[in-house]
Amino acid sequence: MRRVLTIVILFFISLTTKSQSLYFPPLLGNTWDTISSTSLGWCQNEIDTLLDYLDAKNSKAFILLKDGKIVIEQYYDTFTEDSLWYWASAGKTITSFMTGIAQQENFLSITDTTSQYLGSGWTSCSSTEEEKITIWNQLTMTSGLDDGLDPYCTDDTCLVCISNAGTRWAYHNAPYTLLDGVIENATGQTLNNYITQKLKTPTGMTGFFLKIDFNNVYFSTARSMARFGLLILNQGNWNGNQILTDTNYFNQMVNTSQSLNNSYGYLWWLNGKSSFMVPGSQLVFNGSLNPSAPNDMFAAFGLNGQFINVVPSQNLVYIRLGDSPGVGEVPLFMNDTIWQMLNVAMCGTSSVSEELFDAKTLNIYPNPADQYTTVELAGESFALNIIDCSGRIVFENNNCYNSTEVNTANLQNGIYYIRIITSSKQVLYKKFIVMK
Repeated sequence: MRRVLTIVILFFISLTTKSQSLYFPPLLGNTWDTISSTSLGWCQNEIDTLLDYLDAKNSKAFILLKDGKIVIEQYYDTFTEDSLWYWASAGKTITSFMTGIAQQENFLSITDTTSQYLGSGWTSCSSTEEEKITIWNQLTMTSGLDDGLDPYCTDDTCLVCISNAGTRWAYHNAPYTLLDGVIENATGQTLNNYITQKLKTPTGMTGFFLKIDFNNVYFSTARSMARFGLLILNQGNWNGNQILTDTNYFNQMVNTSQSLNNSYGYLWWLNGKSSFMVPGSQLVFNGSLNPSAPNDMFAAFGLNGQFINVVPSQNLVYIRLGDSPGVGEVPLFMNDTIWQMLNVAMCGTSSVSEELFDAKTLNIYPNPADQYTTVELAGESFALNIIDCSGRIVFENNNCYNSTEVNTANLQNGIYYIRIITSSKQVLYKKFIVMK
């Protein structure tokens, strides 16, 4: 008992020290302290290159916080500080956070069966199968429900068991969406009212969940998204107010939650792990989710590139809102490209910026491809991924040197992206076409 108490005391001491090093904007008004990029020794020319890239990729807003202060804040077209935008699946992280709040207030336990709050028969599974599904399974994407039918449909007829809960990881929207009903039935409040009391009022956030078809979609300003990122950076503490006091839950939320997908917590994506899975696939890919990002980065990813990135080791948060950049539903590799540019903008790898971004030494031929294509990176060892326009990795080879031949006969006609990760951790992209 004494050991546990000591750990808790040390946690709060470290949290207080960290909180004192962070700036928190006032709860009301538009005041938010800034810090210049030049005072940090960053390269303004490279920041401009990043902002131009974001503009070309249909971005609406980009905010980067360092120690809680704004270093970069950019809006595009008619989008402003007061404009609302959807978070898409990045909003899953709010639901995860609120589940932790509901647990700390003893409204629920994540080990409870989902049926306890949604009633029996919320799926088409047998009663035995359904009773194995817990709130924890909903948080970790391990419900065992079939994501290959309609992954958004929350009707019981759409929710069919294909494995026992906890034995299969699959990115499945419907079980996640039904967490909203779990929270509402557990607390006796609407989700929006509960969020207002427990999250928005203590942090100055604005926004709301809006039901669109089967989905609940969160809308807010870019700065509200940045506030949420700052709260998570400070481990659920807002300027000395410990909003999420359940430290065990917080740590589980932003660390590997199960043994099937190392790069997934409680509805948060995790970087720096030995392997990862992606939506729509049962393949396990070796390596880190975003090789160009810091290993301790964890992130919220949403449709069309709605991003929250949190990096505790650098006291850094960045958010991106916008339309589709043209690379798929959950463009994980766009996030990596942004990190490549940020690394250069922070003057960490400026000597290799041209090679990183233009990949001039990477050759793909023939392009368009028919039955085969050759990927060549002279004199380099590299890992190779082929990514389709839905953001799914359809081919990988982690042991290439100099050049490798790829069989494209089984790929459908269309546009694909080659991602190369070199032995020195450089990440290169090029587009190629399959045409038969």
